[in-house]
Amino acid sequence: MVTVAEKVKNLIARLGRPGPYDVNVGDLGVAGLAGRVYVPVSGTGGAARIGRRGRASVPGLVFGHDWKTGVDAYDGTLRHLASWGIAVAAPDTERGLLPDHRGFAADLESALQILTGVKLGTGNVVVDPARLYLSGHGMGAGAAVLAATGRVAADPAEKVAKAGKAAKAGPETPTLAGVISVYPSDTTPSCYQAARQVEAAGLVLGAGKAGAVPAGNARRLAANWRGPVVYRTIDRGAPAGLPEPLLRKALVGGSGPQFAVQSLIRALMVGFIAGDGAVDTTDAKACRVLRDAGTSVPATTTQTRRELIESLPEFGDITSALQQAVLKR
Repeated sequence: MVTVAEKVKNLIARLGRPGPYDVNVGDLGVAGLAGRVYVPVSGTGGAARIGRRGRASVPGLVFGHDWKTGVDAYDGTLRHLASWGIAVAAPDTERGLLPDHRGFAADLESALQILTGVKLGTGNVVVDPARLYLSGHGMGAGAAVLAATGRVAADPAEKVAKAGKAAKAGPETPTLAGVISVYPSDTTPSCYQAARQVEAAGLVLGAGKAGAVPAGNARRLAANWRGPVVYRTIDRGAPAGLPEPLLRKALVGGSGPQFAVQSLIRALMVGFIAGDGAVDTTDAKACRVLRDAGTSVPATTTQTRRELIESLPEFGDITSALQQAVLKR
């Protein structure tokens, strides 16, 4: 009999391999924003939901890059997501020494609007506005949280965009199904403060190894999250481990090749989206366990929100006060 641990291990291995879709890469600049767009096209996947006009409706994700890192550095990761039936837009802005984090967050929001406002591929692919996700690495992870504060939580399991919470919010209120934050960095304004306003579900991944360049605090980000959140430490992950150029890893992040770590992160990203019902793969039901903070995933360490709060000094007084209140009852 296959144990739960073996099932999760096998699931991560499957999700870490390319999905069933072919991928077309386009220029986001055509829509007025520097960057790239990755579109799932022909394939045997089930992410696409065919509408009345014969157009395939797919989930959409916007990805933000790290400081001094362009979209090129994430080509493999973005192609991987698209191969699982997820349309991906990646702005290539704010690459300077002193980036504007608020401006980058605005670019991520613009990319979301572009995804839902145009027909992709040869015109037969559209993005479902009820299945939108923000994500990023480092600086981009923090900016994604800033951008998420402007949207209310959506229910991507609904078959139409105006159903569920999206309908309650009103037709003009933009919605968001989730946020994926990989090794988040500090931002101005603070992404930690912003996380307290994010209603959408979150997946926050922290690095198990220290980098050569000071990074942010993924635990603090997850502890401050307003909506449901899953936090995992990638045990062998380094802050600069997600970008693909090896030279940059060595010079900036003090990290060598991390192919296995990259595969793990990609699998967790796909699993987070598929487990929410946004991708109708045969593994969708199995992926639900990856959205449970209590599920053990190989090569990661999970902490509950309570454990995160207790580990951070700024919550110390609050925890102590609650304990005293319980003792006095």
